[in-house]
Amino acid sequence: MNAKRRLSASVDADLLRAAEAAVSGGDADSVSAWVNAALRLKLTHDARLAALSSFIREYEAENGEITAEEIRQAGRRASATAIPVRGPSATSGSRSVPR
Repeated sequence: MNAKRRLSASVDADLLRAAEAAVSGGDADSVSAWVNAALRLKLTHDARLAALSSFIREYEAENGEITAEEIRQAGRRASATAIPVRGPSATSGSRSVPR
């Protein structure tokens, strides 16, 4: 396990309420654990964005700039092959997953 260090930080009130609710609901052991998990997610997210940016730079260096039309066409192809995923039926009282 990584060594822990104490930190003092100001956070938005709504985020603190969400962290406290996660602890109360049993979804986090403590506010510190919730914040630690959020920071780890941010670190992973930023690393993935950096890798994607690097990939795109390399791709465009070899193939030319990706155009807006190519992006639209790729979106259409992705939509055409997407498999809709829905939750339990609306009659069971649950909402379906938004698309």
